[in-house]
Amino acid sequence: MSTRLGIAATALLALVTAGCISISLFPQVMPLREKTVQGTAADKILMMDISGVISEKGSSNPLSESEDLVARIKEELTLAAEDSHIKALLLRINSPGGTVTASDVIHHEISEFKTKRKIPVVATIMDIGASGGYYIAVAADQIIAHPTSVTGSVGVIMLRVNAEGLLQKIGVEAGAIKSGAKKDIGSPFRPMSEDERAIFQSMINGFQSRFLEVVTKGRKALPADQLKLIADGRVLTGPQAVQLGLVDQVGYLDDGIAAAKQLAGLADARVVMYVRPGTYKNNIYSQAPGTSTLEALANLDIMGLVRGGTPQFLYLWIP
Repeated sequence: MSTRLGIAATALLALVTAGCISISLFPQVMPLREKTVQGTAADKILMMDISGVISEKGSSNPLSESEDLVARIKEELTLAAEDSHIKALLLRINSPGGTVTASDVIHHEISEFKTKRKIPVVATIMDIGASGGYYIAVAADQIIAHPTSVTGSVGVIMLRVNAEGLLQKIGVEAGAIKSGAKKDIGSPFRPMSEDERAIFQSMINGFQSRFLEVVTKGRKALPADQLKLIADGRVLTGPQAVQLGLVDQVGYLDDGIAAAKQLAGLADARVVMYVRPGTYKNNIYSQAPGTSTLEALANLDIMGLVRGGTPQFLYLWIP
């Protein structure tokens, strides 16, 4: 028996060496496919996951299942646009937010899909749907927050590290030869001047204005005084968000499915998800594969600011 195994192993090695067989050490990303997680009806509700820190950058770990969230959402919407049986879209949101651009792109893609397909969109906020997570939620026709969820955090933050003191302690001096006084604005290797701070504050104010415009457009019944109140970036519980008009009701994922059916005028519907082959999905609470919040934050390269990275503009709740 051992002789046969040895011969087989030698033959396999020869085939690999000759290039006849290709063996990958890392899992290959396969196209999405539909998986039913609830119901048997012909009409379908597509449930999409917006989970983790929102970014266009997937995990830097080749063994991780994390992928570019923006690209995955676009792939799912493209598949859904070709399926006439999909009558509603349910967003399952569990995110503290992320980069300004990634949050805005996903909001835009969902809004465009809703306009083209003319089907209702319902957002259900689970543990957390704050800042960029809420930014995306307002693209929905109806928002439902879990009784114990955290939402709100309507605001912008820019993260910057000043490593000048650290470099002095270890005897390292950083310098820049530049074409203009503001060319290295935001550098972590020197203090920020007041006029530079004013420039960044102007940019932050612009991003905040866009956030408020998106909320105003998506939540037309939200009173102006309430919008001003929550514009300070505070987080809220689900029940508090209902009182202030940020969400429509407190409920569970089942309530989100029921709302999607009602808005679509369906008596019954099958809930489906798009998953990668080999991914196990048993019910409506089965999560999409992804990284932890800490790993996702690392992928934003926030700590890379210490190494000279550029400042990050974020719709993110990061206490």
